[in-house]
Amino acid sequence: MPKLRPRFRRGLSVNRLLPNAVTLLAVCAGLTGVRMALQDRWEMAVGLIVVAMFLDAVDGRLARMMKAASEFGAQLDSLSDVINFGVAPAVIVYLWSLGDAGGTGWALCLVFAMCCALRLARFNTALSDENPPPWAGKFFTGVPAPAGAGLVLLPMALAFVFGDDFFRSAPVTGLIMLLVAGLMISRLPTFSAKKVKVKRQHAGFVLIGVGAVLAFLVSTPWVTLSAAGLVYLVSIPLASWSFLRVKKKYPAEAMKKSESAKKEEPAQNVESGKQEESQAAPPLPEQAAPPEHPLHALRNLDSKD
Repeated sequence: MPKLRPRFRRGLSVNRLLPNAVTLLAVCAGLTGVRMALQDRWEMAVGLIVVAMFLDAVDGRLARMMKAASEFGAQLDSLSDVINFGVAPAVIVYLWSLGDAGGTGWALCLVFAMCCALRLARFNTALSDENPPPWAGKFFTGVPAPAGAGLVLLPMALAFVFGDDFFRSAPVTGLIMLLVAGLMISRLPTFSAKKVKVKRQHAGFVLIGVGAVLAFLVSTPWVTLSAAGLVYLVSIPLASWSFLRVKKKYPAEAMKKSESAKKEEPAQNVESGKQEESQAAPPLPEQAAPPEHPLHALRNLDSKD
């Protein structure tokens, strides 16, 4: 008998592990931001949440680029988003301002974390839709979790620039947290940059713009982050207006396609009728008369005689 060779289990390649490692680094950044808040190092706490946002934007693209996307990675990414953009920002804001409101402030933090979890659950459910609407790639439904975390931390960034007199008050931060929580679970369309394509003639200007933003982010981080948060707030009503225009555009194109299909139907019906006639069964040949019975033949002869 031939000897059987032992089978060795193949391990996972580094390409498949690297995106998940980036996701775990984002979790570490978010939780370390909570630790910085416990030590009253507020700027470091907000900066680590921003680092978690950057890593969250990188891990998915890295997985698709390395062809390492998996269901495990998607679920890990969702769980890390709940921690980084739901739990960590709420705890940081509570330690910074809402702790003065007592139980009410903590209840607002819980509401924000729950809305973030619900928003991510709805997003994961939408991914399983096999026939999404044609505008699904251009818009999010509600404010995404990273943007929600940035809006909740916006009062802290403004306070780093203009002082704590107004932005650190519990009513202001509590109202902003409640509004952002509602925006996350709302049906309002917001812009999505996942499928944005840049034309080649505009690539140079885009690179210059990205470089300028990074330069301002390094030199004046809190002014840049505050401006980015305010610009995003302005983009929400603009996204609703753009969504209505796009939604009207697609039904018009669908009507044109249906009308052209109706015009093509009569010609197709005529051709199919001709084909049916040509394919019809040929007529049956005439059947010969049955032979006459002998008795009838004798009777006919007698009648002739």
